[in-house]
Amino acid sequence: MSKRQLKLGFILHGVGPGWDDWRHPDAQVDASTSLSFYTRQAQVAERGKFDYLFVADSVSINARSSPHYLNRFEPLTILSAVAAVTEHIGLVGTATVSYTEAYNLARQFASLDHISGGRAGWNVVTSWLEGSAANFGRDKHLDHDVRYRLAEEYLDVVKGLWDSWEDGALVRDKASGQFLDPGKLHELGHKGEFLSVKGPLNISRSPQGQPVIFQAGSSEDGRNFAARHAEAIFTHQEDLAEGQAFYADVKARARGFGRDPDQLLVLPGGRPIVGSTEEEAERLHRELADLVSLENALRALGRSFNDHNFSLYDPDGPFPQHVAEEGRRSNQSASEKVLKEAERGLTLGEIALRVATPRSHFTGTPEQVADRFQLWLEQRGSDGFNLFESLPGQLEVFVDHVVPILQARGIYKQDYPGNTLRETLGVDVPVNRNTAARLRRTAA
Repeated sequence: MSKRQLKLGFILHGVGPGWDDWRHPDAQVDASTSLSFYTRQAQVAERGKFDYLFVADSVSINARSSPHYLNRFEPLTILSAVAAVTEHIGLVGTATVSYTEAYNLARQFASLDHISGGRAGWNVVTSWLEGSAANFGRDKHLDHDVRYRLAEEYLDVVKGLWDSWEDGALVRDKASGQFLDPGKLHELGHKGEFLSVKGPLNISRSPQGQPVIFQAGSSEDGRNFAARHAEAIFTHQEDLAEGQAFYADVKARARGFGRDPDQLLVLPGGRPIVGSTEEEAERLHRELADLVSLENALRALGRSFNDHNFSLYDPDGPFPQHVAEEGRRSNQSASEKVLKEAERGLTLGEIALRVATPRSHFTGTPEQVADRFQLWLEQRGSDGFNLFESLPGQLEVFVDHVVPILQARGIYKQDYPGNTLRETLGVDVPVNRNTAARLRRTAA
């Protein structure tokens, strides 16, 4: 029996991650702005003992954007609503350092953490779409390396704000009339390359100390950022060998930064398709793939290249290599995977359809899907997975038929171990930096 426990997250993604998912006969076409839809999914995922729910985000759209991205809830709003109808499952939302004030972000995530009793997590992103700049009064989107320098400083500021309050700062003694111990409330006083923030934050630390830090990025800068700061990293790997290489790399980087590698969870994305037989699973895969048009596949391809319009080119011709620079400035890791496909001599249309209709590693019967999850876990390809629902109803199928197998094998929890997301994931509560400094002064 494996001592390691599989970690599973579920992505709340409304009408689906693709451009054509909403066309499925059983799809709810307004799901991306339906509280009842998200409530149902959240409660099913919690019944399946998922570690957390995840809401992705972007702050730029155009007419070529996917249906879910065109019209959806802002992450912290929907996660706050979901917090009220769940008890244990974590609540992880994306927020960009490039277009959000650090003080506001710190208090919003701290508020979610209190509302949920310590279940919040922040997916730290830098935003790759250049169109975002114009929505925030900026003339130019920050370059890739500059965005990560900003992220380093920004995260330190937010964590410093979360540490404004030491434990015991709120006395709340009615008899004496003392509400606050002022010696345990601290200004941040930060002035750096990008940010100037005085503090303190106007909300105290939550039961888990700080929200859990997630990060999504597989570029060189992204890997280093995650290895230095994140407690979980979202990624995408084509196969187990690629997953093992990524896993070993980021764990080694974490060790190099003086961290315990087990405190960084590697969570590839997945879209399982579960059938009662192999034949049914394959039929469901074809059902999903048949929804996709070439026109929308080209739109999907454009997203990693700063929403480039690939419909301008002949789909039967080669990939337009001059567009590669758009990917390097935008989503480096995803665009590099596409460029590798182009090197194999595939046409633009073939590449687009492969991007839009990938065959999941986890397609098969419940036993086969459980086997592959266990293989990735035990062969150090991942610590778990960040899962989309592949087709309407597949979340329930996974919870009812795959989860019990994983539990019976001893690689997935029977119940939540505590009340906070840190307890669920097995990651440490951060020491308050001001408490640590005070204890050092006392010891000296």
